[in-house]
Amino acid sequence: MVRLKFWRRRKKYTVQDGDSWRRRRALAQAPRSQPAIGLKQTPKTRPTIFGTITEDTKKEENNRMKNVVPQMQSLSQMFDKAGGGYDCQSTNCNENDALMFKDGNLQAGSVEALIQHLVPTTEYNPDRTYVFTFLLSSRLFIRPHELLAEVCQVCTFQQNLTSDNIQKQKLGKFGQNIIQLLSEWTEMFPYDFRDERMMRQLKEISHRVLNVFPELRHEMGAITHNLLNKLAQLNRYEEVLSKLNAEAIKRSQTQIAPTTDIMEVCPGPLRLAEQLTHIELERLSQIGPEEFVQAFAKEEKKIPVFRDMKKTHNLEAYVQWFNRLSYLVASEICSHLKKKNRVRLVEYFIDVAKECINIGNFNSLMAIIAGMNMNPVARLKKTWAKVNRAKFGILELQMDPSNNFGSYRSCLKAAMWRSHGASDSREKIVIPFFSLFVKDIYFINEGCSNTAENGSINFEKFWQMAKHISDFVTWQQVECPFVKHTDVLHYILTSPVFSETTLSLASYECEPPENSYDKVRHKKLKSEAGL
Repeated sequence: MVRLKFWRRRKKYTVQDGDSWRRRRALAQAPRSQPAIGLKQTPKTRPTIFGTITEDTKKEENNRMKNVVPQMQSLSQMFDKAGGGYDCQSTNCNENDALMFKDGNLQAGSVEALIQHLVPTTEYNPDRTYVFTFLLSSRLFIRPHELLAEVCQVCTFQQNLTSDNIQKQKLGKFGQNIIQLLSEWTEMFPYDFRDERMMRQLKEISHRVLNVFPELRHEMGAITHNLLNKLAQLNRYEEVLSKLNAEAIKRSQTQIAPTTDIMEVCPGPLRLAEQLTHIELERLSQIGPEEFVQAFAKEEKKIPVFRDMKKTHNLEAYVQWFNRLSYLVASEICSHLKKKNRVRLVEYFIDVAKECINIGNFNSLMAIIAGMNMNPVARLKKTWAKVNRAKFGILELQMDPSNNFGSYRSCLKAAMWRSHGASDSREKIVIPFFSLFVKDIYFINEGCSNTAENGSINFEKFWQMAKHISDFVTWQQVECPFVKHTDVLHYILTSPVFSETTLSLASYECEPPENSYDKVRHKKLKSEAGL
């Protein structure tokens, strides 16, 4: 293990942060006013997922009243207000629309009837929750560009837009309503318009509308401008992501041994948690809601599933980021041959994880815990003997799968409660444990069929799925309030991480195998690596 032993001779670590570590341990024992889930008390007041629960109630209510201003409801709030399903009583639904209802809520319908319900008229404008649900699910049954063509055709026929003698006054609010539909489509599912066929359909329908309603040219121009900006942003994001991945691969192939570690680049746990939140929110914001539906699409005999529609892979990239962070944590710990340095790294990451809880960044929290629970790290008994396991045990409660991750879900609800109506941008952050979020959607998808026995679309199922995803859409829209530190971000995103085999070899170099299983495995790994 020449490479690993080379690290013995690299520069000595500074000990200037020793006093700060002792101060943090002392603070951790200070009395807390927050619920006792192990959050570290800090000398500087910062928002946590528990907000200001223990503050004076009257003062809190007064502050809330000062912040009350008229504002548009978020999509998730509209779903919450709707309750258990989409209520059609206040719309233009009737028994002849081939739509099926139960207790006033839309249950199912044919594709044609649901499209008809999507199309606005002179007086009718589809509810935003319906638009989101149908556009989210319809791609399993009809391609987006075909759906937009159908909408254009129905509008043209219903409003007689091809006539030479169009009476504008008879069209009522149709112009505003169709512009609203196009605005919501381009806002909620902009990646659909990476397809040139979608852009052609958008130009066609906007041309027809503006011929009758020229006063809406400014609104239509704003829709197109925002859409092009979003698509350009996605292109830039994909280019940057590709360069970062290429650099990380190149560095992993050329760098023989680490020349620094995370604590030298970022000594403060809070700063690292903030930079991780930058990465999380950036990658979270790029995931299209439709990617969840496309991820679970299956080939069924009666329903054609159009896999050629998938134009983005942001969901997969986000999952890969979680894995990278886990391996980075494990690599940072196992790259140190000296036990005291490993102990410092473990305690450092424990404090980073605590700060992630306070911020509301549960995905990074889980990735850090997963990294420290990987076998190459978990087997380091001599290292863990010097670590305060009680502190790490409190964090592990967040990952406890009992009661369907009940402990984590309680913390997530607390973060959502804090985020709702918060005026401080730091309190609006909610970053869920993504793998569990996807798993919840998976069970909604697997729990019911996409269609009823008569072939109609199971709208109730897709409503529940859309309601769940609407929370995610709200979380995506939060901008990170923390200052960026490019050197830290660059290290996190490009620093080489060990492969599973190299990680195991490094672990055995740190603490030699003791039992027969580890001895056999170590020997096998060395043989496979040619050592």
